[in-house]
Amino acid sequence: MRKKIALALSMIMMVLLLGACGKDPTTVDYNGKSYEDLKSEMDITVQRTEYLIELLAQNGIDSVSSLSDYEKESLIQQGVSETQIEASQKWEEMQEEFGKVKKIDEDTFKVTKSGKTLTTDMTIAFAKKDVNFEVVYDYYSMDITGISVDPIYSLGEKMQKAGLNTVISMSVVFAVLILISLLISCFNIFPYLEKKKAEKKAAAVPQTVPEAVTEVPEAPVTPAPAVQTDDTELIAVIAAAIAADTGTSTSDFVVRSINRR
Repeated sequence: MRKKIALALSMIMMVLLLGACGKDPTTVDYNGKSYEDLKSEMDITVQRTEYLIELLAQNGIDSVSSLSDYEKESLIQQGVSETQIEASQKWEEMQEEFGKVKKIDEDTFKVTKSGKTLTTDMTIAFAKKDVNFEVVYDYYSMDITGISVDPIYSLGEKMQKAGLNTVISMSVVFAVLILISLLISCFNIFPYLEKKKAEKKAAAVPQTVPEAVTEVPEAPVTPAPAVQTDDTELIAVIAAAIAADTGTSTSDFVVRSINRR
C-alpha cells in the first residue's frame, strides 16, 4: 500500500513539473507582474543606465567610477539606486573595452525563476562584443536587488581563457618549486662558509713556538764535614762501667772504636 501511494505521489510530481516546464513564460504571472511588464522594466533599466552616464558627463564628471562618496549619496537622495550606479559603472567599463552600443536585442529577453530569486536577461550588442544585461529581483517583494553587465564569451574564447589560466597556474607552481629547490641547495653552502670562516680564524691566530729550556747542571753536593767530637770522656765512662761490671781494672782492656747508632 505504501509503495502504491509513493508511486502515485511521484507521478503527480512529474506531471506538475512537466506542466511547469512546458508552460509559456509569456503567460505566467510573476508575483503580480507579467512577462511584458518585466520586459518593459528591463528596457527602462537599460535606458536609465545609459542616461546616468550622459547626465554625469553633462555635469563635468568624466566617469561613474570617479564619483565621490558625497556625490553618490546625492544621487541616491535624488532617487537613483545604488545598484543603478554600479550598473552604470559596469556599463561604462564595457563601452571602454568593447565600444559603443550597436543594438539592444529584445528578442533575447528571457525570465528565469529560481527559488526566491527572479532573473531577467537580455543581450546587448556592443561594437566589439555582445554583452548580457541581467536584472535580479527578490521574488516576494519584486524589488531589484542587483544589476550586472557581463560580456558573453564564445566556447572557443572560454577554452582559450581556461587554457591560459592553466598555463599561468602551472608556471606559478613550477616557479615556486624551482625557488624551493634553490633554497634547499643554499643550505649546502652554509657548512662550507662555516668551514672557511673557521680556517680563516685559525690562520689569524699566531702559532706560539715553545722556547728551548737550557738545563743548568746541578752543582755537586759537598757532604757536610763530620763534626769532630771529643770522645775521651765517653770512653772513660764506658771503660769504668765495664770494669765495674766485670770486676776488672780499666787497664786490662783497650777501647779501639765507638760506633754510634
